[in-house]
Amino acid sequence: MRVCIILAVLALISLQSSTAYLMVKGPSEPVLEGQDVTLECVDTDSKLNMSSVHFERFSKYMRNWYRLQADDVYLYRRCFMYDVDVRREEGKLLVLISSIQSWSEGPYRCVSENSSAPDNSSESLTIPIHYMREVSVHRAGLGYLTRYYNSVEELKVQLGDDVELECSTSASEKPNYYWTKEGENWVLSASKLKLEKVTRQVGGRYTCTAQSPTVQSLMKKRTISVTVLPENAAWYESTAGHVVLTVSCVGIVLLVIVISMITYLCRRASQRKCKGPIDDHSQKKPIYRNSVESLPSTSSDKQPLV
Repeated sequence: MRVCIILAVLALISLQSSTAYLMVKGPSEPVLEGQDVTLECVDTDSKLNMSSVHFERFSKYMRNWYRLQADDVYLYRRCFMYDVDVRREEGKLLVLISSIQSWSEGPYRCVSENSSAPDNSSESLTIPIHYMREVSVHRAGLGYLTRYYNSVEELKVQLGDDVELECSTSASEKPNYYWTKEGENWVLSASKLKLEKVTRQVGGRYTCTAQSPTVQSLMKKRTISVTVLPENAAWYESTAGHVVLTVSCVGIVLLVIVISMITYLCRRASQRKCKGPIDDHSQKKPIYRNSVESLPSTSSDKQPLV
């Protein structure tokens, strides 16, 4: 029994000694990119003087903690491209982040300048930021180079073709995708929409919706119009044919430029070989009368011949 009491006392002492005095209090609701966020440094035991406490932010690129203070506001606006404001109000230490972005999630911590404290820093806090970029809709199977070129508002397909539309975006979490068609009452829960053996009835406006699984209000939409061409339409009138034709023309132009440059360099190199060494007569020295280079002269001049 005595052993159990001693162990309980030791555990209680260890727990009290490991209790952190400081804590970073963040937002309780999900944070969306672009919102204003306020962090507060809280003394759980109300024993520390908050005037001797400061905020720090960890840089993932420099692998180091940096102090946040009022004098560094301009530096953070220039280097980290977001607004951070450190305030001390009524004994509270606050950090206000305006229009928070995904790269400014932290982590953050508050540190006491009293080095004699058992634990002079709080646990780090990383702000989970939810974001979603614009949705892109393109025809699948056309290759990587034509993927972003084909993200258009209208897609022209030939009658009887098999078409697969793909919806994609970049987000903090993998979103849920939904396809709908204007004028029809159906919903497809998938990122890809397959249209086999398209007919004229397949044509219309299709909308892809990407929705965050955590924050239901975070969603993006993209609408694309599918036009089915008649049977006698040329292959290059379709969107796929237009993309292939454009890429082929660009490749031919680049090939012609490369061949022209190679031909020009080869001709220039051959012309240099044909000319041979260049005899430079720009520097001439005087020829004196009694020198070896002198020529017989009938005149009685004593001036050097040049």
